[in-house]
Amino acid sequence: MDDVGRPPNRKVRRAMTVVALGLVAVLLALAVALVALSPGRLNPQRDAEGRVISGSLSERVTMDIGGLQQGMFIQGTDATNPVLLFLHGGPGMPEFFLETTHPTGLARDFTVVWWEQRGAGMSWNPDIASDTMTVAQLIADTINVTNYLRDRFGQDKIYLLGHSWGSYLGIQVAATAPDLYHAYIGMGQVSFQLQSEVAAHAALIAEYRARGDTGMVRKLEAAPVSIEGGLSDNWLRLRDKAMHGLVVGTTRDMRSVITGVFLPVWFCRAYTLREKIGIWRGLGFSRRYLWDEFLNTDLTAQIDHLDLPVYFFSGRHDLTANHDLSLAFFDRISAPVKGFYTFENSAHSPVFEEPQRARDILVQDVLHHAVRLSDKEQ
Repeated sequence: MDDVGRPPNRKVRRAMTVVALGLVAVLLALAVALVALSPGRLNPQRDAEGRVISGSLSERVTMDIGGLQQGMFIQGTDATNPVLLFLHGGPGMPEFFLETTHPTGLARDFTVVWWEQRGAGMSWNPDIASDTMTVAQLIADTINVTNYLRDRFGQDKIYLLGHSWGSYLGIQVAATAPDLYHAYIGMGQVSFQLQSEVAAHAALIAEYRARGDTGMVRKLEAAPVSIEGGLSDNWLRLRDKAMHGLVVGTTRDMRSVITGVFLPVWFCRAYTLREKIGIWRGLGFSRRYLWDEFLNTDLTAQIDHLDLPVYFFSGRHDLTANHDLSLAFFDRISAPVKGFYTFENSAHSPVFEEPQRARDILVQDVLHHAVRLSDKEQ
């Protein structure tokens, strides 16, 4: 007799029910775990003996910036220390989670402000007007945040550090309002991102070919990148995997964006669950409006002079913001003081990868408008 269409028997139904209940239980346990991992609280600043440092700062701040509620983390051991505003990458990718996996120690020397830009992380919400997602608006937002910090901490000027996309934004802020900053620091300094992508594509093919990985070479060759044609969809899908496979992506010890970025964000206790979801929604949202301009703008044709000290931190192995292109951009810029620092053991994030050397440079050179530790000065 044909069994097609016959309802499952009682044992099968019971087994299916058990499986379904098991899946529900797993999902509920996962939800409970995510909530438990997402209290939205910062750990206090502690000394070597584990005691909370008197007068230290470890705050979550939300405020109106340009008509939008935007968030930031503020950390420091002494509120009288110089203020350092960190502009994260992306566009739309907050980086505070990296402070939990790759501690910088910056809060010992500075009051560090990890602002999450319009449309990103704590500063994402579904009601953001798309016509406000512009570089001009983000420059204005950065200046507004700067003025809030100047007023709050009673400092005439602060320090500005931009990373990756944040360096694209930051150097334009520095050009627009140099009088607000003691110095500008570009980490993984962007010059002309499309040209950097072309260079990365060629370098990856050469390295994978040298390693005998013909499969990856074929994939990369089928994922063209060019100044004329831009970035292919295949390249955008393959790029992160190819870079992290050679540990030349975010950091030299990061082999996967899943284990190096995705999971650490979910485990970061500084965020609420809603904010963690906002990080991923904000990343796609921000890229939709900002990526094309970021990719196709040649900053070397726009900025050749800055009226404040300028410092570039560049990883020797950085293919995301090509080291040689950053150096060439540095050479074109005139400034009262400028220093270029190559981090031999870093890829795209020297402050996170070689934190002690970065702190030494910041304390010994940047705070004193000096270039004693620079490998390239003019």
